[in-house]
Amino acid sequence: MQVIKTKQLKPLAGMTLQELQEVSSQLGMPKFVAKQLADWIYVKRVSSFDDMLNISKANRQKLAERFKVGLYGPESAQRSADGTVKYLFAAGDDKSIESVYIPDEDRATLCISSQKGCRMNCYFCMTGRQGYHGNLTANQIVNQILSVPESSQLTNVVFMGMGEPLDNPDEVLKVIEILTAPWGLAWSPKRITVSTVGVKPALKQLVETTQVHIAVSVHNAIAQERGSMMPIEKVYPIKEVLEMLGEYDFAHQRRLSLEYIMWQWFNDDIKHAEALREIIPNEHVRVNLIRYHMIPGVPKLRTSSDERMAQFRDYLNGHGITCTIRRSRGEDISAACGMLAGKVKDLAKKDNSKSNNTTK
Repeated sequence: MQVIKTKQLKPLAGMTLQELQEVSSQLGMPKFVAKQLADWIYVKRVSSFDDMLNISKANRQKLAERFKVGLYGPESAQRSADGTVKYLFAAGDDKSIESVYIPDEDRATLCISSQKGCRMNCYFCMTGRQGYHGNLTANQIVNQILSVPESSQLTNVVFMGMGEPLDNPDEVLKVIEILTAPWGLAWSPKRITVSTVGVKPALKQLVETTQVHIAVSVHNAIAQERGSMMPIEKVYPIKEVLEMLGEYDFAHQRRLSLEYIMWQWFNDDIKHAEALREIIPNEHVRVNLIRYHMIPGVPKLRTSSDERMAQFRDYLNGHGITCTIRRSRGEDISAACGMLAGKVKDLAKKDNSKSNNTTK
């Protein structure tokens, strides 16, 4: 039997203005069509060429023969009792990724993924424990932002979902350009935070080429202990990463935060607070203490008590370092920090059909 291959259409969503200009040129269209495409995709957020009414019908036909808009909605959603919503998106290769919408008074934050799985292999992270299945494209990343139902309400985006953003720097930087460029969403970079375990070369590039906020996952300032939980410590020691960041200006609107998950009797005493204080480069760095959220396969770890977290916080605040305890969101739907995993699509659909808090 003859197998007929279907033509793969390349998505335009996720392209920069320069790339859209190249598309226009390839198809023999005027250069200004690129800006029209950017406006329809990133501002008006249409999913069909038929809706792009200021582009001629002939040019729309040319586009449709070789490209697609490339915006598609989530496959399912789970709603938490606290208002958090976790979305499941198809990501190719029968894999999927998750995004988390977090409403909070006057803020509406979307936590987005940058990889299918993760190769950082942090012991305590559900995403890391599932292994690495590939980088997301700029299309797959920006689609999360443009296609959640609350897209128009978003005030902030955080690259804190599945994957290590700086293990996929080219696509992440492209998405940041789309979010901040005047031809794209025209956001202030202060609405964007990129979280990293400390991939030093890509982090240096991010700091020097953008003005987005930076969040570094520290979790333990004692090198040997951190290395036992986070293999990246053996490649890029956290002390050296923070020394590098100390050379840049975070004294004004741009923010540098350190993320610190607290485990009972492991990293939550004053000795560890002192070790963390010693590697913080200056008083402009903020520390966020995070409760540990239990995941399957890691039975020995427990979150610190409220009392020990408060003592840790008060020690740092008493030494001139701004430190807060972050409120957990979405734990009841496995949407909190470290709990995102994605699922094989067919299995996800089967599981979601049995859940009372799942909507299609």
